[in-house]
Amino acid sequence: MMNKRMLPALLVLVLVLVACVPGQTQETGAGPGDEGPALTDAPAEIQTEPPASGSDLEPLPPDPQRIEFQAADGASLIGWYYPAVVNPAPVVVLMHWGGGTKEDWILVGMVDWLQNRGGAGGGAFAPLSQEEMLFDTPYPFEPLPDELSFGVFIFDFRDFGESQAFPEMSFSDLAAGWVMDAEAAYATARSLPGADPQRVIGIGGSIGADGVVDACGEGCLGALSLSPGNYLNIPYSEAVTVVVDAGKQVWCVAARDDAPSLAACESAEGDSYATQIYPSGGHAMTLFRASLDLDPPIDQVILDFLKLAFDLTP
Repeated sequence: MMNKRMLPALLVLVLVLVACVPGQTQETGAGPGDEGPALTDAPAEIQTEPPASGSDLEPLPPDPQRIEFQAADGASLIGWYYPAVVNPAPVVVLMHWGGGTKEDWILVGMVDWLQNRGGAGGGAFAPLSQEEMLFDTPYPFEPLPDELSFGVFIFDFRDFGESQAFPEMSFSDLAAGWVMDAEAAYATARSLPGADPQRVIGIGGSIGADGVVDACGEGCLGALSLSPGNYLNIPYSEAVTVVVDAGKQVWCVAARDDAPSLAACESAEGDSYATQIYPSGGHAMTLFRASLDLDPPIDQVILDFLKLAFDLTP
Protein backbone atom coordinates (compact mmCIF):
# COMPACT_ATOMS: atom_id res chain seq x y z
CA MET A 1 0.00 0.00 0.00
CA MET A 2 1.24 3.49 -0.90
CA ASN A 3 2.28 5.73 1.98
CA LYS A 4 -0.03 8.78 2.07
CA ARG A 5 2.93 10.99 2.91
CA MET A 6 4.32 10.22 -0.57
CA LEU A 7 1.26 11.64 -2.43
CA PRO A 8 2.26 15.34 -2.42
CA ALA A 9 5.67 14.54 -3.86
CA LEU A 10 4.21 12.27 -6.51
CA LEU A 11 1.65 14.92 -7.47
CA VAL A 12 4.37 17.49 -8.02
CA LEU A 13 6.33 15.02 -10.13
CA VAL A 14 3.26 14.28 -12.33
CA LEU A 15 2.59 17.98 -12.88
CA VAL A 16 6.19 18.54 -13.92
CA LEU A 17 6.08 15.64 -16.39
CA VAL A 18 2.82 16.84 -17.98
CA ALA A 19 4.23 20.33 -18.44
CA CYS A 20 7.16 18.83 -20.31
CA VAL A 21 5.08 16.80 -22.83
CA PRO A 22 5.60 18.28 -26.33
CA GLY A 23 2.64 19.45 -28.41
CA GLN A 24 0.52 20.56 -25.43
CA THR A 25 -0.18 24.03 -26.82
CA GLN A 26 -3.34 25.89 -27.73
CA GLU A 27 -1.80 27.62 -30.71
CA THR A 28 -3.22 26.41 -34.04
CA GLY A 29 -2.71 27.13 -37.70
CA ALA A 30 0.37 27.34 -39.88
CA GLY A 31 3.56 28.71 -38.49
CA PRO A 32 5.62 31.50 -40.06
CA GLY A 33 6.52 30.70 -43.63
CA ASP A 34 3.97 27.83 -43.95
CA GLU A 35 2.10 29.17 -46.95
CA GLY A 36 -0.75 27.37 -48.69
CA PRO A 37 -0.45 26.12 -52.26
CA ALA A 38 -0.25 28.82 -54.90
CA LEU A 39 -2.68 28.83 -57.83
CA THR A 40 0.14 27.64 -60.05
CA ASP A 41 0.63 24.44 -58.05
CA ALA A 42 -0.78 21.10 -59.15
CA PRO A 43 -4.26 20.66 -57.67
CA ALA A 44 -4.31 18.69 -54.45
CA GLU A 45 -7.12 17.14 -52.47
CA ILE A 46 -9.09 19.95 -50.89
CA GLN A 47 -9.64 19.65 -47.15
CA THR A 48 -11.69 22.85 -46.84
CA GLU A 49 -14.95 22.53 -44.91
CA PRO A 50 -18.05 23.78 -46.74
CA PRO A 51 -18.52 27.50 -46.03
CA ALA A 52 -21.41 28.45 -43.81
CA SER A 53 -24.55 29.37 -45.70
CA GLY A 54 -25.40 33.04 -45.76
CA SER A 55 -21.75 34.07 -45.60
CA ASP A 56 -21.22 37.79 -46.08
CA LEU A 57 -17.62 37.69 -47.25
CA GLU A 58 -16.61 40.48 -49.57
CA PRO A 59 -17.07 39.56 -53.26
CA LEU A 60 -13.96 39.25 -55.38
CA PRO A 61 -13.33 41.71 -58.23
CA PRO A 62 -14.99 40.60 -61.49
CA ASP A 63 -11.79 40.55 -63.53
CA PRO A 64 -10.64 37.13 -64.76
CA GLN A 65 -7.70 35.43 -63.08
CA ARG A 66 -5.26 33.39 -65.14
CA ILE A 67 -4.78 30.00 -63.48
CA GLU A 68 -1.88 27.64 -64.15
CA PHE A 69 -2.39 24.08 -62.95
CA GLN A 70 -1.35 20.52 -63.73
CA ALA A 71 -2.97 17.19 -64.51
CA ALA A 72 -2.02 14.08 -62.55
CA ASP A 73 0.61 13.13 -65.13
CA GLY A 74 2.24 16.57 -64.95
CA ALA A 75 0.73 18.07 -68.12
CA SER A 76 0.66 21.88 -67.86
CA LEU A 77 -2.80 23.40 -68.23
CA ILE A 78 -4.09 26.96 -68.41
CA GLY A 79 -7.47 28.22 -67.26
CA TRP A 80 -9.26 31.48 -66.54
CA TYR A 81 -11.40 32.05 -63.46
CA TYR A 82 -14.26 34.57 -63.38
CA PRO A 83 -15.43 35.15 -59.77
CA ALA A 84 -19.11 35.48 -58.88
CA VAL A 85 -20.64 38.50 -57.22
CA VAL A 86 -21.37 36.36 -54.12
CA ASN A 87 -18.74 34.84 -51.85
CA PRO A 88 -18.56 31.91 -51.40
CA ALA A 89 -20.21 30.97 -54.67
CA PRO A 90 -21.19 27.88 -56.62
CA VAL A 91 -18.79 27.31 -59.51
CA VAL A 92 -19.46 26.11 -63.05
CA VAL A 93 -16.57 24.42 -64.86
CA LEU A 94 -16.93 24.78 -68.63
CA MET A 95 -15.15 22.20 -70.80
CA HIS A 96 -14.70 23.05 -74.49
CA TRP A 97 -15.33 20.91 -77.53
CA GLY A 98 -12.74 19.26 -79.74
CA GLY A 99 -13.10 21.94 -82.41
CA GLY A 100 -12.18 24.91 -80.26
CA THR A 101 -10.72 26.27 -77.01
CA LYS A 102 -11.84 27.79 -73.73
CA GLU A 103 -12.42 31.12 -75.52
CA ASP A 104 -15.50 29.71 -77.26
CA TRP A 105 -17.41 30.00 -73.98
CA ILE A 106 -16.53 33.69 -73.88
CA LEU A 107 -17.39 34.36 -77.50
CA VAL A 108 -20.75 32.65 -77.30
CA GLY A 109 -21.55 34.80 -74.24
CA MET A 110 -21.91 32.05 -71.66
CA VAL A 111 -19.16 33.23 -69.30
CA ASP A 112 -20.69 36.68 -68.99
CA TRP A 113 -24.18 35.18 -68.60
CA LEU A 114 -23.18 32.84 -65.76
CA GLN A 115 -21.01 35.39 -63.95
CA ASN A 116 -23.94 37.83 -64.12
CA ARG A 117 -21.92 40.90 -63.23
CA GLY A 118 -23.08 43.20 -65.99
CA GLY A 119 -20.30 42.26 -68.39
CA ALA A 120 -17.67 43.55 -65.98
CA GLY A 121 -15.45 40.50 -66.18
CA GLY A 122 -16.63 38.31 -69.03
CA GLY A 123 -14.08 39.32 -71.65
CA ALA A 124 -10.97 37.52 -72.82
CA PHE A 125 -7.46 38.51 -71.77
CA ALA A 126 -6.52 39.36 -75.34
CA PRO A 127 -8.63 39.96 -78.46
CA LEU A 128 -8.84 37.09 -80.92
CA SER A 129 -8.39 37.38 -84.66
CA GLN A 130 -11.39 36.93 -86.94
CA GLU A 131 -10.01 33.53 -87.96
CA GLU A 132 -10.03 32.43 -84.31
CA MET A 133 -13.60 33.56 -83.68
CA LEU A 134 -16.07 30.74 -84.22
CA PHE A 135 -18.88 32.91 -82.84
CA ASP A 136 -18.98 36.46 -84.21
CA THR A 137 -22.47 36.92 -82.70
CA PRO A 138 -23.07 35.92 -79.05
CA TYR A 139 -26.07 33.75 -78.26
CA PRO A 140 -29.08 35.82 -77.05
CA PHE A 141 -29.13 34.52 -73.47
CA GLU A 142 -32.10 35.55 -71.37
CA PRO A 143 -30.75 37.53 -68.38
CA LEU A 144 -30.34 35.56 -65.17
CA PRO A 145 -32.26 36.67 -62.08
CA ASP A 146 -30.29 39.32 -60.19
CA GLU A 147 -29.76 37.02 -57.21
CA LEU A 148 -27.97 34.39 -59.30
CA SER A 149 -24.23 34.65 -59.95
CA PHE A 150 -21.82 31.79 -60.52
CA GLY A 151 -18.07 31.55 -60.45
CA VAL A 152 -16.92 30.34 -63.87
CA PHE A 153 -13.79 28.33 -64.61
CA ILE A 154 -12.78 27.71 -68.22
CA PHE A 155 -9.61 25.95 -69.32
CA ASP A 156 -7.87 24.42 -72.33
CA PHE A 157 -7.54 20.66 -72.55
CA ARG A 158 -3.99 19.50 -73.36
CA ASP A 159 -2.99 20.07 -76.98
CA PHE A 160 -5.49 22.94 -77.26
CA GLY A 161 -5.13 26.68 -76.78
CA GLU A 162 -2.67 27.73 -74.09
CA SER A 163 -2.23 24.31 -72.49
CA GLN A 164 0.71 22.00 -73.13
CA ALA A 165 0.96 20.71 -76.68
CA PHE A 166 1.40 17.04 -77.57
CA PRO A 167 1.95 17.26 -81.34
CA GLU A 168 2.98 13.63 -81.81
CA MET A 169 -0.07 12.10 -80.12
CA SER A 170 -3.23 11.01 -81.90
CA PHE A 171 -6.73 12.05 -80.86
CA SER A 172 -7.35 8.59 -79.43
CA ASP A 173 -4.11 8.57 -77.45
CA LEU A 174 -4.88 12.00 -76.00
CA ALA A 175 -8.24 10.84 -74.65
CA ALA A 176 -6.88 9.41 -71.39
CA GLY A 177 -5.06 12.67 -70.79
CA TRP A 178 -8.25 14.67 -71.29
CA VAL A 179 -9.90 12.69 -68.50
CA MET A 180 -7.02 13.66 -66.20
CA ASP A 181 -7.36 17.27 -67.37
CA ALA A 182 -11.05 17.26 -66.47
CA GLU A 183 -10.30 15.80 -63.04
CA ALA A 184 -7.64 18.45 -62.44
CA ALA A 185 -10.02 21.21 -63.55
CA TYR A 186 -12.66 20.12 -61.04
CA ALA A 187 -10.08 19.92 -58.25
CA THR A 188 -8.66 23.32 -59.16
CA ALA A 189 -12.12 24.90 -59.30
CA ARG A 190 -12.81 23.70 -55.75
CA SER A 191 -9.66 25.44 -54.50
CA LEU A 192 -10.24 28.82 -56.15
CA PRO A 193 -10.72 31.91 -53.96
CA GLY A 194 -14.36 32.70 -53.44
CA ALA A 195 -15.46 29.21 -54.52
CA ASP A 196 -17.66 26.91 -52.45
CA PRO A 197 -15.65 23.66 -52.69
CA GLN A 198 -18.75 21.52 -52.22
CA ARG A 199 -20.83 23.23 -54.92
CA VAL A 200 -19.24 22.63 -58.31
CA ILE A 201 -20.85 21.37 -61.52
CA GLY A 202 -19.56 20.83 -65.04
CA ILE A 203 -20.97 21.78 -68.44
CA GLY A 204 -19.16 20.60 -71.55
CA GLY A 205 -19.45 20.15 -75.28
CA SER A 206 -18.23 17.18 -77.34
CA ILE A 207 -15.02 15.95 -75.68
CA GLY A 208 -15.94 18.24 -72.80
CA ALA A 209 -19.42 16.67 -72.70
CA ASP A 210 -17.77 13.36 -71.90
CA GLY A 211 -15.19 14.94 -69.60
CA VAL A 212 -17.70 16.64 -67.30
CA VAL A 213 -19.27 13.24 -66.52
CA ASP A 214 -16.14 11.07 -66.57
CA ALA A 215 -14.45 13.26 -63.96
CA CYS A 216 -17.43 14.22 -61.76
CA GLY A 217 -16.18 13.03 -58.38
CA GLU A 218 -15.71 14.67 -54.98
CA GLY A 219 -17.37 18.07 -54.68
CA CYS A 220 -18.99 17.79 -58.13
CA LEU A 221 -22.78 17.94 -57.84
CA GLY A 222 -23.57 17.04 -61.43
CA ALA A 223 -22.84 17.43 -65.12
CA LEU A 224 -24.59 18.70 -68.24
CA SER A 225 -23.39 17.17 -71.50
CA LEU A 226 -23.85 18.96 -74.82
CA SER A 227 -23.32 16.31 -77.51
CA PRO A 228 -21.21 13.60 -75.86
CA GLY A 229 -19.88 10.74 -77.96
CA ASN A 230 -17.73 8.34 -75.95
CA TYR A 231 -14.75 10.40 -77.14
CA LEU A 232 -12.58 9.80 -74.07
CA ASN A 233 -12.59 6.00 -74.38
CA ILE A 234 -15.07 5.63 -71.52
CA PRO A 235 -18.59 4.52 -72.46
CA TYR A 236 -20.92 7.40 -71.72
CA SER A 237 -23.58 5.11 -70.25
CA GLU A 238 -21.10 3.65 -67.76
CA ALA A 239 -19.84 7.06 -66.69
CA VAL A 240 -23.41 8.31 -66.21
CA THR A 241 -24.27 5.29 -64.06
CA VAL A 242 -21.40 6.03 -61.68
CA VAL A 243 -22.49 9.65 -61.26
CA VAL A 244 -26.23 9.10 -60.89
CA ASP A 245 -25.67 6.19 -58.50
CA ALA A 246 -23.92 8.74 -56.29
CA GLY A 247 -27.14 10.76 -56.26
CA LYS A 248 -25.95 13.46 -58.65
CA GLN A 249 -27.68 15.04 -61.63
CA VAL A 250 -26.65 14.29 -65.22
CA TRP A 251 -28.44 15.83 -68.20
CA CYS A 252 -27.65 15.12 -71.82
CA VAL A 253 -28.47 17.34 -74.80
CA ALA A 254 -28.20 16.23 -78.42
CA ALA A 255 -29.72 16.80 -81.85
CA ARG A 256 -31.09 14.06 -84.09
CA ASP A 257 -28.83 15.22 -86.92
CA ASP A 258 -25.80 14.39 -84.73
CA ALA A 259 -25.96 10.59 -84.71
CA PRO A 260 -23.03 9.76 -82.37
CA SER A 261 -24.26 12.19 -79.73
CA LEU A 262 -27.85 11.04 -80.05
CA ALA A 263 -26.73 7.45 -79.53
CA ALA A 264 -24.65 8.41 -76.49
CA CYS A 265 -27.52 10.31 -74.86
CA GLU A 266 -29.97 7.48 -75.48
CA SER A 267 -27.55 4.85 -74.14
CA ALA A 268 -27.69 6.09 -70.54
CA GLU A 269 -30.36 5.95 -67.88
CA GLY A 270 -30.89 6.57 -64.17
CA ASP A 271 -33.17 8.19 -61.62
CA SER A 272 -31.37 11.54 -61.84
CA TYR A 273 -30.61 11.36 -65.57
CA ALA A 274 -32.53 13.38 -68.17
CA THR A 275 -32.21 14.10 -71.88
CA GLN A 276 -33.18 16.95 -74.17
CA ILE A 277 -33.24 15.80 -77.80
CA TYR A 278 -33.73 18.44 -80.49
CA PRO A 279 -34.89 17.63 -84.04
CA SER A 280 -31.81 19.41 -85.41
CA GLY A 281 -29.08 21.76 -84.28
CA GLY A 282 -25.79 20.06 -85.03
CA HIS A 283 -22.97 19.27 -82.64
CA ALA A 284 -22.04 20.80 -79.28
CA MET A 285 -21.37 24.53 -79.59
CA THR A 286 -23.39 24.84 -82.80
CA LEU A 287 -26.45 24.53 -80.55
CA PHE A 288 -25.71 28.14 -79.54
CA ARG A 289 -26.22 29.57 -83.03
CA ALA A 290 -28.46 32.58 -82.59
CA SER A 291 -30.43 31.66 -85.72
CA LEU A 292 -31.65 28.35 -84.28
CA ASP A 293 -35.20 28.17 -83.01
CA LEU A 294 -34.80 25.49 -80.34
CA ASP A 295 -37.73 24.61 -78.10
CA PRO A 296 -37.01 24.93 -75.24
CA PRO A 297 -34.12 27.37 -75.81
CA ILE A 298 -30.72 25.96 -74.90
CA ASP A 299 -30.17 28.61 -72.21
CA GLN A 300 -33.44 27.61 -70.52
CA VAL A 301 -32.28 23.99 -70.40
CA ILE A 302 -28.98 25.07 -68.84
CA LEU A 303 -30.70 27.30 -66.28
CA ASP A 304 -33.12 24.53 -65.30
CA PHE A 305 -30.18 22.19 -64.79
CA LEU A 306 -28.29 24.74 -62.68
CA LYS A 307 -31.29 25.30 -60.45
CA LEU A 308 -31.74 21.57 -59.91
CA ALA A 309 -28.09 20.63 -59.48
CA PHE A 310 -27.39 23.51 -57.09
CA ASP A 311 -30.80 23.20 -55.38
CA LEU A 312 -31.69 26.80 -56.17
CA THR A 313 -35.43 26.30 -56.47
CA PRO A 314 -37.49 27.98 -53.75
